[in-house]
Amino acid sequence: MNFELTQDQQMIRDMVRDFAQNEVAPNAEYVDRTAEFPKETFKKMGELGMLGIPFPEEYGGSGGDTISYALAVEEIGRACGGTGLSYAAAVSLGASPLYYFGTEQQKQEHLVPLASGQSLGSFGLTEPNAGSDAGGTQTKAVLDGDEYVINGEKCWITNASFARTVIVTAVTGKDANGKNIISALIVPTDTPGFTINSNYEKMGVRGSDTAELILEDVRVPKENLLGDPERGFKQFLYTLDGGRISIAALGVGIAQGAFDAALQYSKERKQFGQSISNFQAIQFKLADMAMEIELARNMVLKSAWLKDQNRSFTKESAFAKLYASETATRVCNQAIQIHGGYGYMREYGVERMLRDAKLLEIGEGTSEIQRLVIARQLGCGDKPKVKAKA
Repeated sequence: MNFELTQDQQMIRDMVRDFAQNEVAPNAEYVDRTAEFPKETFKKMGELGMLGIPFPEEYGGSGGDTISYALAVEEIGRACGGTGLSYAAAVSLGASPLYYFGTEQQKQEHLVPLASGQSLGSFGLTEPNAGSDAGGTQTKAVLDGDEYVINGEKCWITNASFARTVIVTAVTGKDANGKNIISALIVPTDTPGFTINSNYEKMGVRGSDTAELILEDVRVPKENLLGDPERGFKQFLYTLDGGRISIAALGVGIAQGAFDAALQYSKERKQFGQSISNFQAIQFKLADMAMEIELARNMVLKSAWLKDQNRSFTKESAFAKLYASETATRVCNQAIQIHGGYGYMREYGVERMLRDAKLLEIGEGTSEIQRLVIARQLGCGDKPKVKAKA
């Protein structure tokens, strides 16, 4: 594969970089301090076509590809982790399932508003008792005539408070082996019985909306079923694979922002009569940070390229998400160390980046789950047979 960006990809990256530095970065500290969702920022993103980068123009998109979208997520995350998370979730979790699995009518009715920036996308998967074990979903949808009746609860759902519709996963029946059939349904947020609360106090990504969903006898037309009802579980696994690329790109962006701040500070900070960037201890830290960021970025680009080529990318997206998220935490931690006491203060921003980065090791599948996914892709899923000793 060739990592050289096309002219269109470079143009999108540069456009988003300018937007991020001029519109997102100046508000990052305020958004973090107040936990106020940046509605105006997302309105401008929609006007620029950023919310539809990987979707065709016929559905309100920009006609770009996954690489272009990953570059955009990186640039937004470099400026503000919280804004970057909501941007990534809106596209990869809220809109993408509609594009990949929706009917033409569903795309026109629900994808076009998302891709054109009229609304934000949201994906309701996680539950109080079903996090890493998504197969343990307890929300149920029962077909009653021409409608599904949904009952259940979802937690930690990004963007739901600002979404027109939420894609909700629910158990719709049992297969021949007695296992739950998990399907996805498009649920308008103004449907009676659908309650959305946003009361979480978070450590980081505080400007990103995180909500609890309560569904009590929520009725939606059976036409709102998304994709094949028998393949709902596989559909959201594919959705999560794509989402991991964007979370990895976000990790690269946050890490790059922390590195930029640390490098600049190291050149300005004087100790013992010279810039601390002249000290080998600081140089080695910066060298390691730069190396890890570039390696993570290359893994993001490779997984995005594979997805664009319609090739398997499950293992590579897990590689990217795992390595980039842990890199972001390490780089931000080292950025604080380089800043010394100043790094511990809000004024310099790097402590915010560390708080933002930590979520990336948890959301979209924990680091432990990523290692499990990778191991299974390597063929390590079978339990070893142990012979009893005589």
